[in-house]
Amino acid sequence: MLEKLYEFKQMHDQCGVMLCFSGYLSQELMTGIGETLRNKLKQEEDSNVVLKVFAIFVEHAQNIIRYSAEQLVSKNEDQTLGGGILVIGKEEGHYYVSCGNSIQNNKIPDLNEQLTKLQKMSKEELKQYYKEQRRKETPQDSKGAGLGFIELARKSEKPFEFSFDFINEQFSFFSIKTLL
Repeated sequence: MLEKLYEFKQMHDQCGVMLCFSGYLSQELMTGIGETLRNKLKQEEDSNVVLKVFAIFVEHAQNIIRYSAEQLVSKNEDQTLGGGILVIGKEEGHYYVSCGNSIQNNKIPDLNEQLTKLQKMSKEELKQYYKEQRRKETPQDSKGAGLGFIELARKSEKPFEFSFDFINEQFSFFSIKTLL
């Protein structure tokens, strides 16, 4: 790997990657990466762009921490780490935030249905759907308010892209990309 590291960096540069993290992510690490991202963006962009990219980054990072099938719990069980990858970059004049993590295959049908539904909604429909979902109780298997993907869809310039790559009979790798 050492002899390929420069090629790896060149590939990232060609893809407009400005930040890439792969491994186990915690709330504390997310905060540190987020602060670095915010400082980098402040040098190049106005505050509206910085806030938008940062908000999408947080949604993606929380998705990894909360829902990755690769979970590590700290020894004193006060912290959960989720395994995955986060990539932030710029292409064709737009920022993008992508993340990926493993998920159980039995979760794919519902997730696919939910994301496809959001992809097809207009900005006004997303706004109304967001308001409706806020009034509902948190879904039983959700570790948040269940609004993260709606927020991604609302803030994205174009419908987000997503995919599922089969790993084995139990797991697949879920990837999602938001363009800002």
